[in-house]
Amino acid sequence: MVVAIDGPAGVGKSSIAQMIAKTCNFHYLNSGSFYRAYTYLHVQEGKDPMDYPAVLETAKHYVLSIDDDRICVNGNDIEDKLHTPEVDAVVAQVSTYPPLRSYVNEQLRRIAKDMDVVIEGRDITTVVFPDADLKCYFDAKAEVRAERRLKQHPDGQDYETVLRQIKMRDEIDKGKEVGALRVAEDALYIDTSYLTIGQVCERVLSAIFTLKGDVNR
Repeated sequence: MVVAIDGPAGVGKSSIAQMIAKTCNFHYLNSGSFYRAYTYLHVQEGKDPMDYPAVLETAKHYVLSIDDDRICVNGNDIEDKLHTPEVDAVVAQVSTYPPLRSYVNEQLRRIAKDMDVVIEGRDITTVVFPDADLKCYFDAKAEVRAERRLKQHPDGQDYETVLRQIKMRDEIDKGKEVGALRVAEDALYIDTSYLTIGQVCERVLSAIFTLKGDVNR
């Protein structure tokens, strides 16, 4: 079974997707982690992340895998290295490169084959898994998302800076030539602005259990 979740940055996709995966005993995949991994590996080699074709070549030299829902490269866990300032600064732009998106999508499908997965990202319901058993789109007001980010990282930037970055990221994600962020027609749309993580999980789990019930009839 494939549960696909899309939505902009800061809506709670990762936290909710991981809770759902744990509850259902599914594997958890985050497409953004793949772009981060390839960007990290490229930067580690001392290469320019703005040279998108070169990032793709770097990506093809490594084999990504999932172990306990964490990103591994050639068997080595690199999950904790994917959110460095160096990666954060460029990964949104790197992920706009269409050939790299196609390559990442191939890897996601390869890993998810024959597994029960909850996978989240920006174009999972529309491009990567358009035939997913359940499609969800999480949304939230930019101001609410900025407040959430500040609570997660209280010693970081000020509210106005975080809000500006979130709005800029939204523009990048929605304006991508390939894999732009949009709501799939058959997606379960949930505005998480004033819902708890538990409340969102309940809605998604209810949809999953309904689907499972229909399959077992």
